Amino acid sequence: MMQISGNPYIIGVDVGGTKVAAGLVSSCGEIRGQVRTPMVASDAAAGLAAVISAIDSVRSTANLKSQFQDLISGIGICAPGPLDPRAGVVVNPPNLPGWRNFPLAAEVSKAYHLPVRLDNDGNAAALAEALWGAGRGYRNVFCTTVGTGIGTGIVFDGRIYHGRTGAAAEGGHTTIDYRGPRCGCGKLGCIEALAAGPAIARRAAEKIAAGGSSSILELAAGRADHITSEMVGRAYAAGDALAKEVLQETAVFLTVWLGNIVDLLEPDVIIIGGGAGSMMRPFFEEIRNRLPSWCVNSHCQDIPLVAAHYGADAGIAGGAALCRGLAVDVNANLTVSNEI
Repeated sequence: MMQISGNPYIIGVDVGGTKVAAGLVSSCGEIRGQVRTPMVASDAAAGLAAVISAIDSVRSTANLKSQFQDLISGIGICAPGPLDPRAGVVVNPPNLPGWRNFPLAAEVSKAYHLPVRLDNDGNAAALAEALWGAGRGYRNVFCTTVGTGIGTGIVFDGRIYHGRTGAAAEGGHTTIDYRGPRCGCGKLGCIEALAAGPAIARRAAEKIAAGGSSSILELAAGRADHITSEMVGRAYAAGDALAKEVLQETAVFLTVWLGNIVDLLEPDVIIIGGGAGSMMRPFFEEIRNRLPSWCVNSHCQDIPLVAAHYGADAGIAGGAALCRGLAVDVNANLTVSNEI
């Protein structure tokens, strides 16, 4: 049981296609405990019930049932897009087919009588990093999460840049090769189709099928179609030459893409997170060194390229960050006993 006291906290909720994660987050971005429950993506009512269940689990674990409105200032939810952050509506996410024009924020607010904020996971993660993580102290932040896909978020002066309708900052779907592979979004040559986890795995499998020798195949039990980007990363860490070649190619793709980002936005910092993003950390310096070849900005190498702070907890922290204006600073005599 976790006992908390002091000024208000925020509940951050991360909704995915297979799971809902929720956690108690302080107003300085510290995650004090979290739970995970299965997500039902195919049915709207069942999906909402999964979100409610996760929040209730946080309430129960933190013993907040009698003090909920006093100690919780709001609930922030990040979910896959497309969605309308201003209206709090999930519009049409491919991996949540049960939610179509679903008023998620209003439904959760109705259940708990608290303010609820909703945004996409890339935006929310960027805001958490800008407020409390690797982007703290920087005015303009560009954050990307490189995993199964590539999500991005842009934060200017502490505010998410949403664009005219809330659909801005889909940086993972910017094309860097119009003759490249088709992306899941339907376009050709998106950076997501070239540098996300499945693309890394695909290129490794193609090189092995063409006769390349690699320990990656052993990790996949001899099945090239079972290769994952995680296996490529493990092989690279063990000194595998083919794995290194694949990741160096990925670094080139990311360099071309980030050169465009710098020319367009010139952020104060570039933050890279996600599973595949973490795997690329040994190549950050190489990316920075290559930037002048792909960027007209003469100050491009002055921009720090850093690893994200929150890692797998980016969604929980990001959800909470959406509500940061609702919470006050934690005071000095706040006490927490966390036994989750």
